[in-house]
Amino acid sequence: MHKEDMPLIFEVSSPGRIGYSLPEMDVPEIDIAELLPEGYLREEKAELPEVSELDIMRHYTALSKRNHGVDSGFYPLGSCTMKYNPKINENVARFNGFAHIHPLQDESSVQGALELMYDLQQHLIEITGMDEVTLQPAAGAHGEWTGLMMIRAFHEANGDSGRTKVIVPDSAHGTNPASATVAGFDTITVKSNAQGLVDLDDLRRVVGSDTAALMLTNPNTLGLFEENIVEMAEIVHGAGGKLYYDGANLNAVLSKARPGDMGFDVVHLNLHKTFTGPHGGGGPGSGPVGVKNDLIPFLPKPIVTKRGESYIFDYDRPQSIGRVKPFYGNFGINVRAYTYIRSMGPDGLKAVTENAVLNANYMMRRLAEYYDLPFDKHCKHEFVLSGKRQKKLGVRTLDIAKRLLDFGYHPPTIYFPLNVEECIMVEPTETESKETLDEFIDAMIQIAKEAEENPEIVQEAPHTTVIGRVDEATAARKPILRYQKA
Repeated sequence: MHKEDMPLIFEVSSPGRIGYSLPEMDVPEIDIAELLPEGYLREEKAELPEVSELDIMRHYTALSKRNHGVDSGFYPLGSCTMKYNPKINENVARFNGFAHIHPLQDESSVQGALELMYDLQQHLIEITGMDEVTLQPAAGAHGEWTGLMMIRAFHEANGDSGRTKVIVPDSAHGTNPASATVAGFDTITVKSNAQGLVDLDDLRRVVGSDTAALMLTNPNTLGLFEENIVEMAEIVHGAGGKLYYDGANLNAVLSKARPGDMGFDVVHLNLHKTFTGPHGGGGPGSGPVGVKNDLIPFLPKPIVTKRGESYIFDYDRPQSIGRVKPFYGNFGINVRAYTYIRSMGPDGLKAVTENAVLNANYMMRRLAEYYDLPFDKHCKHEFVLSGKRQKKLGVRTLDIAKRLLDFGYHPPTIYFPLNVEECIMVEPTETESKETLDEFIDAMIQIAKEAEENPEIVQEAPHTTVIGRVDEATAARKPILRYQKA
């Protein structure tokens, strides 16, 4: 085995080795077979690896070094806001009073946690310009669905059951039409104009008496601010629909502009993006939803409220869409976001936006000489390039992404949004230094030159990773779901 090769945990396994020790049971042992229906018990033991504690620690530590993460390197994943997670957030989330409480405790015994949740709601209300917030949704897409279910409940409560369609721009996040479909709506696409913004004439064409809502990200997924948002709100509201704000790009407008002031009725936030909860690895996320006054009755219950000097869960909401998550949201992520907001303060949050926008525009202008720039205008927190120039030389955007791995970078988002050919979407965030940005820019410039002078280097990348180029189609269609013994 080569030094760079790494065995599977099953290959490290040796019969009889264990990596844990448990105290002797002080309760009677129960035969599980007496509790489960016939057919639910294994006929043979699960094939689990048998390894020592030291072996398993070394295995997963070595495995972690082969992964990309924000703490280990630049992670310019457009539209995902992969920014540094301050470690003070982690310390606070581990306070005994937060980490060791239980959601079934009596309200009187968790007043500190309830106060934090209530105060976080108030901060998010101020940041978004909304009138009330729920912390229940577990992630952004979950927040989208929650917001759409409230919009649906609002229309039905008004006897307006014919509003069955949700309008989604062609530059929207893929979760938008998916969430609308899961919420029971049909989706209608509205086109972008030549400037990368929503085409107002096309919006007027598709809006009507069957419009439930328009889902919009502002700035949009191209990194461009929707300059005609007030007129768009008038068009949708004039037809009786609601405006839904996808908060994935809120990092671009913190303390500068508020969705509620733009005319939006519902907004979801990604606490694991904008507010520095750990992002990736399967979760947990947090997707609070804020609403304007006429949608408050439909918020998921319970809502944390203040009664006198005490904090309580308010279940008395007869028009509520019901609970959308067990208990009260991903509390640990809420603690991290609250810590971030309080430690940054209003001036700090404003600086977040200013530096994120500055970083994005700096990178975009330096790379515009080497890649096509679909929209030659100031961007917000992220920007898109096009690899059309390189494609003519036989180098695809996918090849460019693979080549970046050789430089130690996680690639940016590629082929999204779909309305930009050979799209490369880069989001540097505010936490990266100019030196880091310059190093990434230099790598992108070198790849552009390689595409002209020696395209095979890019076409056959990556060259330095443990695993070479995989067949993406086969990997997606025929994933390896379990370890098979030879």
